[in-house]
Amino acid sequence: MQSLRFQAIKKLGAASPANVSGSGKITGIFGENVFTLPTARQFLSDEAYKSLLASIKGGKRIDRGMASQIAAGVRQWAESKGVTHYTHWFQPLTGTTAEKHDSFFTLKSDGTALEEFDGAALIQQEPDASSFPSGGLRATFEARGYTAWDPSSPAFIMETGSGKTLCIPTVFVSYTGELLDYKGPLLKAVEALNKSAVDVCHYFDKNVSKVTATLGWEQEYFLIDEGMYNARPDLVLSGRTVFGHSPAKGQQLEDHYFGSIPERVYAFMRDFEQESYKLGIPLRTRHNEVAPAQFECAPIFEEVSVAVDHNSLLMDVMDRVARRHNLRVLVHEKPFAGINGSGKHNNWSMATDTGVNLLAPGKTPKTNLMFLTFFVNVIRAVDNYAELLRASIASAGNDHRLGANEAPPAIISVFIGQYLTKVLEDVEKRVTGKFDEQDEAILKLDLHKSIPELLLDNTDRNRTSPFAFTGNKFEFRAVGSSANCANAMTVLNAIMADTLITFKKEVDTLIEKGEKKEIAIMHVLQQYIAESKKVLFEGDGYSDAWAEEAAKRGLPNVKTTPLALDAMVQPKAKRLFENTGVYSHSELEARHEIELEKYIKKVQIESRIMGELCTSHILPGAISYQNVLINNIKGMKEIGIDESSYTNQKQILISISTHINKVSELVAQMIEARKKANNLSNTREKAIAYCDEVKGKYFDAIRYHVDKLELLVDDASWYLPKYREMLFLR
Repeated sequence: MQSLRFQAIKKLGAASPANVSGSGKITGIFGENVFTLPTARQFLSDEAYKSLLASIKGGKRIDRGMASQIAAGVRQWAESKGVTHYTHWFQPLTGTTAEKHDSFFTLKSDGTALEEFDGAALIQQEPDASSFPSGGLRATFEARGYTAWDPSSPAFIMETGSGKTLCIPTVFVSYTGELLDYKGPLLKAVEALNKSAVDVCHYFDKNVSKVTATLGWEQEYFLIDEGMYNARPDLVLSGRTVFGHSPAKGQQLEDHYFGSIPERVYAFMRDFEQESYKLGIPLRTRHNEVAPAQFECAPIFEEVSVAVDHNSLLMDVMDRVARRHNLRVLVHEKPFAGINGSGKHNNWSMATDTGVNLLAPGKTPKTNLMFLTFFVNVIRAVDNYAELLRASIASAGNDHRLGANEAPPAIISVFIGQYLTKVLEDVEKRVTGKFDEQDEAILKLDLHKSIPELLLDNTDRNRTSPFAFTGNKFEFRAVGSSANCANAMTVLNAIMADTLITFKKEVDTLIEKGEKKEIAIMHVLQQYIAESKKVLFEGDGYSDAWAEEAAKRGLPNVKTTPLALDAMVQPKAKRLFENTGVYSHSELEARHEIELEKYIKKVQIESRIMGELCTSHILPGAISYQNVLINNIKGMKEIGIDESSYTNQKQILISISTHINKVSELVAQMIEARKKANNLSNTREKAIAYCDEVKGKYFDAIRYHVDKLELLVDDASWYLPKYREMLFLR
């Protein structure tokens, strides 16, 4: 019987691109499965529509009576599209999305069958909170939790095969009110930023009444054949290959990046894009990424909470569509060693309801001062809360990626380019460090003369920077590809809100002392520039020199998740989230516990699969080939062939035997280390033990010997698909 590896290769030879229907304009299908405001206008009464609009635009609460009218309109729309079931769609702290389907169908007391969807069902459902990660906030005997409708994110219809389900985006809370999801804290952080940013905007424009955080994510992913995937238990269970020798050709020729898209992959892309467009996901870009079998898609910018929903939804859509094409999507941060990992770059900015991007220099001194104010405050926020930003992107998968193959390092720094660096230096040094009321520079702050006309390209690209200014936005490059964007965006918006609150207090204090507004603003900005410039870095983030320089500057360099997560529960973080109203202390402690547990479980799974693969796949194949060599040597010896004629065979045999013994020995030691870690009761200590004593001591060591065996053992005796097959055969 052929191994799964060779069955997959044989089947792959007969594979052909799936037929994808539809070639009309994107605008013809965009949002057709979304309950948009124009759709709501058709299915709701004027009263219900105005109530929904007020909730979306102004954040006003919808009462239950009005919710029933809205629910009736939503059901009418959904049924017109063939929907029979609905669900509250939410994002628990598992890192995936969740849903429990209920039908519109109900029976009345007299036995009458009806289709019904009332306001109570729209507003609230009750999933089991103890079955989701809660960090101790919910025990098994305290199971009650609620999902609550989020009107700011529109309802949508998910098509799964021939079935259709109405999905209501919600937040997830415990019976006692603690947030148990990614969405709830993000909404609070966005609102905190809105209030603080509006207050600062009023220094420049009293007409601003709302500031919205915007996000444009870039989703990187790998795509491999489903047969290859199924023949790799490590991919199935952990999302990454724990073994695999680098192929002769990897990404060194740089020929895959932006290359022509393979036809089978192109069919998949067209298919998932069409599904995404129906759901209102505004995808704009598709291309080959740097590593073989790696690709990327990216949308147009949206409000941050909707963008987060769309990214979570996209990952689900991509997975389902890939299966239709007998492919599998890998969003792990480092599914293959030795080549690029995958990130989810978060391009973040702020926009006013008057149409101004606060991170884009304007055309007048007044708007340029507003730009400079928000620009410097972002740098200040990152400098003050670098450790918390690092914690926001910490995960077992991202630990493999950070600092390698074009991923930024774990040191959080800010790249702004040479032109804006010069602007900040000029502001810092202006008039021997002080401004006065007669300083004409205040009224002639003309940044666009210092910055080239091609504003969007006024900085070079620095792929090693975790937080880079790219013209009219900041790109948080350190976010991992499998992450929920909400985690990083919650922290980023919260630290920005807190920084702006402090900034306004300091400016107002100077104004109360008699300084003119513009002078006061520049004095505070000057102070912030001087105090935060240590976080600015323009060079190679991979270099040893930068690590040494960062240490001298006092910048944290926390390379592992268990230690990075400590920042979540420091007094500084607790004060931040309390002041902005994003997390209570108990919620923060719970999330810290959840992230530690998640790390432990993921490393534990990888450790177990490594042991299983060694005993059931690697060693049997290696021993089988070992026996072939033994019989070969024995046969030549028996017929009297001179020993010098089979010296090489003996050397290969010795090498194989050595690696077999080391693999067996190290696996046994790893299992013992795992048992010791499991006996630790403190979650943080257990996570550190799994990081240092299990992963740190054994993962690379075992992999070294297994990968050597892959080179030595007869190809026919090697059961796992090799890198050259997974990355290059489509």
